[in-house]
Amino acid sequence: MSGHSKWASIKHKKGAADAKRGKIFNRHARLIEVAAREGGPDVNTNIRLRTAVQGARDANMPNDKIDKAIAKGSGQIKGVTYESVVYEAYGSAGVALMIDVLTDNKNRTVGEIRHILMKHDGHLGEGGSVAWNFTQKGMITVPVEGNDEDRVLEVVLEAGAEDLKTEGENFEITTDPKDFAAVREALTAAEIGVNHAEVTRIPGTTVKLEEKDARKILKLMNSLDDQDDVQNVSANFDIPDEIMEALKDEA
Repeated sequence: MSGHSKWASIKHKKGAADAKRGKIFNRHARLIEVAAREGGPDVNTNIRLRTAVQGARDANMPNDKIDKAIAKGSGQIKGVTYESVVYEAYGSAGVALMIDVLTDNKNRTVGEIRHILMKHDGHLGEGGSVAWNFTQKGMITVPVEGNDEDRVLEVVLEAGAEDLKTEGENFEITTDPKDFAAVREALTAAEIGVNHAEVTRIPGTTVKLEEKDARKILKLMNSLDDQDDVQNVSANFDIPDEIMEALKDEA
């Protein structure tokens, strides 16, 4: 499994706990607000907003919270203005990180992220220092159990997906970002359940980790994910399955 696949699986398991304390809803609300502000409040014409709303619904975010976020983003309700920023960084063993944030205070956020990185043997990089190794892709995972691979493949390819492969207990579907929403909607229309769906950054090369560095990286990823302004973290680590199994309780 790739580093991204492993971390996506971990985040999916953490999602239920995050939802209980409202954190994951706040994260989706920010995405919706920014999408509505930049492209308007109509999900039929604003693809980015439609994707953000679908992601919120996947997380079981209540409709009234979704509507409120759209209203804030489109100026119907007064709210905070969030800015999108991407930080490039390095973790233990030279693992490259791309950290996407939505913040109303860049100075506060960069200070907190720098502190988290230093605490876990990492540091911020210069602009462009790691971005070259990442390509934006839509990533969707569908459980293998209960789904016929040929049927899933037919549905997603017709909708514009680039690839489908089996990763552990999931089918991992890759799309161009512009086709992500169409593929996600095609799966819904075909009544095929989705475990996880996001537009993220996929590394071209990876760093294989031993247990010591794997433990450090997982702690770093968790700490970054817990920072309120962080929306997504992409990394190029690769942890062997036997080490991942040994560390699963720490992840």
